[in-house]
Amino acid sequence: MTDSTPLQRSPLHDVHLALGARMVPFAGWEMPVQYKGIMDEHKAVRSAVGVFDISHMGQFLVSGRDAEAFLNRALTNDIATLQPGQGQYTLLLNEGGGIIDDLIAYRTGTKEFFLVVNASKIDEDWAQLKALASIGPADEPLDLQLVNISALTGGLAVQGPQSRALFTQVFGPSATYPERNTVFIAATAHGLLWLCGTGYTGEEGFELFMPSDRAADWFNQCLDVAKALGGQVCGLGARDTLRLEMGYPLNGNDLSQLRSPLQAGLGFFVHLEKPAFVGRDPLAKQKAEGIPDKLTAFRMIGSTPPPRPHYPVIIAGEQVSEVSSGTQSPTLGVGIGMAYLPVESSKPGTKIEIDIRGRRFPAEVVKKPFYQVASKPLAAS
Repeated sequence: MTDSTPLQRSPLHDVHLALGARMVPFAGWEMPVQYKGIMDEHKAVRSAVGVFDISHMGQFLVSGRDAEAFLNRALTNDIATLQPGQGQYTLLLNEGGGIIDDLIAYRTGTKEFFLVVNASKIDEDWAQLKALASIGPADEPLDLQLVNISALTGGLAVQGPQSRALFTQVFGPSATYPERNTVFIAATAHGLLWLCGTGYTGEEGFELFMPSDRAADWFNQCLDVAKALGGQVCGLGARDTLRLEMGYPLNGNDLSQLRSPLQAGLGFFVHLEKPAFVGRDPLAKQKAEGIPDKLTAFRMIGSTPPPRPHYPVIIAGEQVSEVSSGTQSPTLGVGIGMAYLPVESSKPGTKIEIDIRGRRFPAEVVKKPFYQVASKPLAAS
């Protein structure tokens, strides 16, 4: 995207302005970074419930007799293990094993799948999938249909310990709550819905995707109930601090085509046992030979400024890396971050320094997550 390309707008754009949101460019979109403030919004999700606009994220429909085999060739996780109504975190790689995108794949039927992809990667993911779909015998084309519905949908994420209560009040006590890593499609008076049970904050929560012209209806319903439950609307700022407290990676910061899922600590979502998928051979080689570095969590020591992306990471007086993600944790009251460190320096307890505007401040390697929520953390999305 060039500087002259206009930013895309969510179907909730006017609603955000009416709520006093501070709007910023993000992944080619104009999106709300905060309303009352990142600290308040972050705490609302940890203590009650928050409602996020995720209309910028992309959605693809994949269907046909060859859909399962195709996705198992394109993605790292094992699609064949999914039953209808189940979902999984997975990755789309290049031929060298580098990460193009991390996404959620849901099986909505025996031959139908629903993919939720990152906003900044919609075009790249779509091009990759279309290219892979064209590979095969010319005399026996794949029974496969790919549809990009990203421009036609809106999306909301509801996150926090009161998410289930909000769901019940919005959809009724007899409605089926989307448990972790599940999906179901519902026909409602406000149009078709995809209800998904994942999240990006560690708290209990769910997402709903709908036709873009109905997004405001669902947003207003969810926000009214959230406020009654002690929650509020939240922006991208709180979404970032919440995910980082859980140690969840962000595409473009922590994940890129320069590093593999093994280096990013996402080996659990890579099934090398599958006969073939894009990037498999380089990953198998890397697993056998060992990774050169590893995405590592660190915590600042004492009273220091917060770490930010691209700040140099110093070990034994030498710069070895730079911060990929960093912030001041609203829950813990201390600076936290992640960086790719040499494997021998990635063990918890290892002392490092972060160069912040020309001054070096002490930090220590720690285990993820930085913050342990009361409920079981949810898969990243």
